[in-house]
Amino acid sequence: MIAETKKSAEQKMLKSLEALKHDLAKVRTGRAHTGLLDHLQVDYYGSMMPINQVANITLIDSRTIGVQPWEKTMISKVEKAIRDGDLGLNPATQGDVIRVPMPMLTEERRKEMIKLVKHEGENAKIAVRNIRRDAIAHLKDALKKSEISEDDERRTQDEIQKLTDRYVAEVDRQLVEKEKDLMAI
Repeated sequence: MIAETKKSAEQKMLKSLEALKHDLAKVRTGRAHTGLLDHLQVDYYGSMMPINQVANITLIDSRTIGVQPWEKTMISKVEKAIRDGDLGLNPATQGDVIRVPMPMLTEERRKEMIKLVKHEGENAKIAVRNIRRDAIAHLKDALKKSEISEDDERRTQDEIQKLTDRYVAEVDRQLVEKEKDLMAI
């Protein structure tokens, strides 16, 4: 019962951290990386598909992403999906390859990105704290039903708090790392 509650809380906190990492990967720095386009959807014969399922995505150089659709008919749709995405990118087609140059980030844009990153981090911390709250409520409920002793409940609460502190610290570490990336020119 207690081990199950702790394990469940830790798994949920880990998922929150993974979600944060995924969200931070979408926030672009000055460098190009293929994961930047992962969340974009392309209209593929009437159904929406992730861009990496209709095209090969590679790095041409440190500031340019190359996208090569597997079907020539998809070039315009893929280009439109990249242009309409929320990344502020302007793709250019050269033959059957779409080149996506990464523009330099201005100081103002970098500060906006840092605000966005901090907001994402705060959401992750809130999620971790909510998981802690739910786990502790579960323990108190078990104590009321006399399924566990008061000592076990207190000890487990302390362990869950330590777990929470560890994941909040990891969220902070991820944020500091992403801020460094954003401020690097």
